[in-house]
Amino acid sequence: QVQLVESGGGLVQAGGSLRLSCAASGRTFSNYNMGWFRQAPGKEREFVASIIWSGTITDYADSVKGRFTISRDNAKNTVYLQMSSLRPEDTAVYYCNANRIVGGNKYDYWGQGTQVTVSS
Repeated sequence: QVQLVESGGGLVQAGGSLRLSCAASGRTFSNYNMGWFRQAPGKEREFVASIIWSGTITDYADSVKGRFTISRDNAKNTVYLQMSSLRPEDTAVYYCNANRIVGGNKYDYWGQGTQVTVSS
């Protein structure tokens, strides 16, 4: 089991910045690929960004490319999402995800989420 706790959400004006953190515990953090997803009211959960276990490869949704940066600190068991130039459409609950594939089995863990609200 991996326990994930997100923090750093809040209310910010359009054009502002926030940094989300996700602290992991329970298993070897550096074995897991990490990701951020978000879910706006009335919408499905969508992919935002991901980073592989070593931190050397990242991926972003087109809607956040150039504005958001994902990073990780394996010594601190934490993954971050730096969000800049925020827009009202970025308003959502942001979820942290840890995943890995072992022997053909995929292991997925989720945090409880943190609310991000961007006012216009």
